Amino acid sequence: MKKIFLLVFVTAFNLIASEEKINLFDLYKELHSNPELSYQETETSNKLAVILDEMGYEVTKNVGGNGVVALLENGEGKTIMLRADMDGLPVEEKTRASYASKKKTLNLEGVEVFTMHACGHDVHMSVLIGTAEFLMTNKDLWQGNLLLVLEPAEEVSGGARNMIKDGLFTRFPRPDFNLALHVNAGLQAGKVGYLPGWAMANVDSIDITVKGIGGHGAYPHTTKDPIVLSANIISQLQTIVSRQIAPTDPAVVTVGSIHGGTKHNVIPNEVKLQLTLRSYTDEVRNETISSIERIVRGSAIAAGLSEDYYPVVKIKDEYTPAVYNNPGLVEKLQKSFVKSLGSDNVIKVSPVMGGEDFGMFGRVEPIIPTALFWLGAVNEKVYERATRDDITLPSLHSDLFLPDAEPTIKTGVIAMSNAALDLFNTDY
Repeated sequence: MKKIFLLVFVTAFNLIASEEKINLFDLYKELHSNPELSYQETETSNKLAVILDEMGYEVTKNVGGNGVVALLENGEGKTIMLRADMDGLPVEEKTRASYASKKKTLNLEGVEVFTMHACGHDVHMSVLIGTAEFLMTNKDLWQGNLLLVLEPAEEVSGGARNMIKDGLFTRFPRPDFNLALHVNAGLQAGKVGYLPGWAMANVDSIDITVKGIGGHGAYPHTTKDPIVLSANIISQLQTIVSRQIAPTDPAVVTVGSIHGGTKHNVIPNEVKLQLTLRSYTDEVRNETISSIERIVRGSAIAAGLSEDYYPVVKIKDEYTPAVYNNPGLVEKLQKSFVKSLGSDNVIKVSPVMGGEDFGMFGRVEPIIPTALFWLGAVNEKVYERATRDDITLPSLHSDLFLPDAEPTIKTGVIAMSNAALDLFNTDY
């Protein structure tokens, strides 16, 4: 059965990449050239909705905003959800590719910015379309419900939350498994990476307004200097991870922005800080946030400020929960990848502190087994040269990040299609 399937798959993939069907690489280039920012993915979602509708899927648009849900009911069996994200980033592309994005658009604040698919979402969408085509063409190989989810606004952690709120798991068949992939800027194209357990981090953005009493720089004794107070707070924040969180619990507290003051000899009334927090467990996340609140309040008291002048801590509504890869599901995926790609192309990877709101889909009660795997995207020769010469490769979100599209997409379709088939056809 497996040998027959692999032969059928190779034939099907060749058709997908031919003129007779959707050319996935042309689709990728079109998506890459025309990125849309979070909450603005109207053209992208409409285009993909049309493609899936023409394939024969039951398509629902505008789920949680610009989200698209495509359903294929194929007899009795499990329901498997495959997700791809659609939004690009406000980055000016500098890859010099012939299909590089040159687009500018207005962001939600009305500011004109360049746009780029600097996080590989164009690859994710192309892989999902290729997998959708294969599973539609080969319905005789599986039974059950296939739920395809095209998520908007992943980069700002709004898409998953909004789609769930809009009834993703009530209006449509509830999945038995949730699957997604993400391109990896440090892994060679043709390979996939897997990891059981915590895979990606909780992410919080925090704004702190440090208040003070301004005045002349020559008379600091008549002021309560918020710049000095901010410096003290920043130093104290570094003790959260080093002295308050257990060494065995990963966490990050980074002050990414500090703004205050207008002139050399003027002490300002306030300073603004912007922080990013990273962790895996909810316990560590909560402890980090409470420690920040305690530190800023204590620092203000030590500076002699009254309660009216205590710093204001605001947690932005952009929380991304950690991605927890169900260990049992990952074990099944790893075996599937080895069968379809070969053991040399299946790599166990380490967890990262990047965020991905795919984790939200795995937190809705009752918990759905969820897993995200990495898809290598680096050209083979570039990877070998970088390894040999100790060159740092462009990371995700870099203006120079450019996947090696053809082998990356092909590997993604093979891996995802095989994984779905194995889950449909095996009693787990």
